[in-house]
Amino acid sequence: MPLANRKLNPEAEQLYKVINGQVPDWVPRYGLIGPSNPYSTTPANERGLWSTVLPPRTATEDGKFVDYWGVTYVPEHTISDAALPEPDNFILDDIANWPDIIKAPDLSNVDWEIACKKDLEAAGDISEFVVSMGGGGGFFLPLMNFMGFTNGLIAMYEEPDLVHELFTYLADFYCSMLDQQWKYWGDIIDMGGIGDDAATAANPFISPLMFREMVKPYHARLTKYAQERGLPVNMHCCGRCEDFIPDWVDYGVSVWNPAQVDNDLDGIKAKYGRSLALAGCWDSSGPAGWPDAPEELVREAVRETINRFGKDGGFLFYGSSYGTPGEEGAENKKRWITQAYEEFRAEPYK
Repeated sequence: MPLANRKLNPEAEQLYKVINGQVPDWVPRYGLIGPSNPYSTTPANERGLWSTVLPPRTATEDGKFVDYWGVTYVPEHTISDAALPEPDNFILDDIANWPDIIKAPDLSNVDWEIACKKDLEAAGDISEFVVSMGGGGGFFLPLMNFMGFTNGLIAMYEEPDLVHELFTYLADFYCSMLDQQWKYWGDIIDMGGIGDDAATAANPFISPLMFREMVKPYHARLTKYAQERGLPVNMHCCGRCEDFIPDWVDYGVSVWNPAQVDNDLDGIKAKYGRSLALAGCWDSSGPAGWPDAPEELVREAVRETINRFGKDGGFLFYGSSYGTPGEEGAENKKRWITQAYEEFRAEPYK
């Protein structure tokens, strides 16, 4: 089902233009304004294609869950139930022990043709959407989830060879899945993706040099599947991570989310133009993101963001609204952001 044989819906057409370096007719949305948003009046523009061959996470009686690596996570209600590794409950205390502790799921008996077909059928009719696919898990962040940031960062500094061994093991596992998924899904994918949070709001956790030496080679292994097919790659990395952008671009990244305001977004847009689409640019920690922000303040922040970054393409609006799901204040803000986006999204192109 290549794009030449599909008719994208109008929203997906605009998204497709931006992720491929073209100028859209209006600012497309990303993230919040999606099919699960009851306040949106326009159809979704993107669908993710996911594999179900990996073991599902296991819920515990106290509301936590355990992933397939064995890491326990705790959902945080104030940030829309985003899950964080449980403090002081890490599975790896010494990087030298990783071969005994870190065990990838055994997928040797998976019939990939049947599995991929079932997942495609479960996705429904995706022909009118931009179809995106992740590139497996990350590397830096899983290490921190396994060990905690203190021990994980020390391991990267003191035992780089062992960390490379672990990252190679992870990459081999991810790529073994991608080899199969691209075999059966490659003709219907419009965008690849990878995620690896490696920065705080102030600075990256590691230097650009360490990133280049210890993380970049493994990201590049994953993104080559999309690169070889001429597809854009969507990179997820929170925080002030602009130091990594030259390396991302080097291995094929052309979309970055959530492009947070801790970075020099104006300078980045000026430098990269439409070759690196910024998905985000919303100041979730500023006045419009505060719990008691009034409607007019929120609406004006949406308008200012769209007009500041929307000109000449290279921008996808991503207005995040945090808070306890279902809470009146959080729902109000989600509605205001959605309505303001739909009202102002065409202004930069008038």
